[in-house]
Amino acid sequence: MFCGTRTRKDDTMKKLAAADKNICVACGVCMKACPRGAISIFKGCYAQVEEAMCVGCGLCAKACPAGCIEMKERSGVQ
Repeated sequence: MFCGTRTRKDDTMKKLAAADKNICVACGVCMKACPRGAISIFKGCYAQVEEAMCVGCGLCAKACPAGCIEMKERSGVQ
């Protein structure tokens, strides 16, 4: 699985992590799983993804015990 820089051209960069704040329990597991530091816990309430930093590797979604992170298509990427 690719979790490196943005220079690699494959399907990974076409994805983006998105957290559902209504399901998130703010445990921070996704933050620890993210190799790029693209996730923070907003005001101690829910995970928030910094889109510009997310490489779409999906490690956060796999690690999330609440199942609140979904990998979505990144808009504007071909």
